[in-house]
Amino acid sequence: MKTRRAAVAASLALTSLLAAACGSGGDSGDGGPVTLTFQSLSDQPAAIAATNKIVGAWNQAHPDTQVKVVQAGWDSAYDKLITQFNAGTAPDIVHYEAAGIGPFATDGYLADLSPYLSEQKRADIPKGVLDSVTVDSKVVAYPTELQSYVVFANKKLLEQSGAQIPTGETMTWDQLRQLAKTATKDGKYGLGWGLSSPAATFVAMAPAFGGKYFEGTGDQAQITVGQGEMALPQLVRDMNATDHSILPVTLTQSGGKALAPFYAGQVAMTVQGSYQAANIEKDAPKDLDWIALPPIAGPAGPAQAANPQTLSVNKDSKHVEQAAKFLDFFTNTENLAALNEADTLIPASNSAREALDKKLSAKKGWSTILASGKYLTSAPYLFAGKYAQWKDTVATPAYQRFLANQIDANTLAQQLKDGWTSVGK
Repeated sequence: MKTRRAAVAASLALTSLLAAACGSGGDSGDGGPVTLTFQSLSDQPAAIAATNKIVGAWNQAHPDTQVKVVQAGWDSAYDKLITQFNAGTAPDIVHYEAAGIGPFATDGYLADLSPYLSEQKRADIPKGVLDSVTVDSKVVAYPTELQSYVVFANKKLLEQSGAQIPTGETMTWDQLRQLAKTATKDGKYGLGWGLSSPAATFVAMAPAFGGKYFEGTGDQAQITVGQGEMALPQLVRDMNATDHSILPVTLTQSGGKALAPFYAGQVAMTVQGSYQAANIEKDAPKDLDWIALPPIAGPAGPAQAANPQTLSVNKDSKHVEQAAKFLDFFTNTENLAALNEADTLIPASNSAREALDKKLSAKKGWSTILASGKYLTSAPYLFAGKYAQWKDTVATPAYQRFLANQIDANTLAQQLKDGWTSVGK
């Protein structure tokens, strides 16, 4: 039986509005075409256009199953979906992300798509990415778009500093640290890193050091804070407090804010979400010769945790099979490549990533960004029930205090563990 999540107390007005806009698809009652509602969260004009183009192509080729896009947005998406599912007004096709669909799957709101996922498509999705949309051995979503963390560099500044720019398939964290030290001179810093919300970054990049943070699922998930989990926070702190190679103010800024000193030539490198390549291309000074450096590898390789955007099917939809067929079409190689090009993200399938790389190999940064997609792996935090609350109320302020040298490593680890135990009580 479905359970109602305690967090839901949405207004009746909102519920009525959503019911009118997003009721589960049906047909005309007189033998007309099936209509599926697709609630899309895409908020970039190019991505919206790409989505509408894919839907238009489907509708033209499938007159008996028409898809209607209901444009929404990422703000308060989780609360909105809770309201919709509890009110019975959720759309047939749900756009969200792996980090948020677990509770809906556990509560029985999402259809099991395993029977509709062909072996060919299953083989085309990297295992770690497929794991991220698998709950209780059921595939509850098709993954679509991904991001990774990438190091963007001012080539001129690195060369002027005498730094040796890495050219291999990957580079190590030790190489990055040395690059930052070498480039820190003449009033400039080697690295700018927007870590105002460090928890998400540290958890996502921990797999390169063998860090997992969590084991188990739901409310039974247990936390581990050991060497693999502490390695990256300690490295960042050492680069800041010992090497003095990180521009200190950037540690208190968002990733977007930390781009300003990169544009101004105050820092030689910046760690950013891969999607920022589009903003750098658009906003950077024309004389800034920027490059994307190879994916960073730790002792366990260049792995990063995968948290793809997702498309799921409402279990209560009257047309689950037709909706699953639409998802198969939406996530074919051509469509995923086009959508991710529009959104400056990494396709969730190998074939689409390779197709996009072939198309954009000459475009600055793209090959490196797409190559990082090969290393996205399982993300245990996706299935830890209290993760979001722990991240915001415990981990982020604890990491901020640690980076500011207000607490030591042992205290940080203890606060992260104790906070996990106390969250939700």
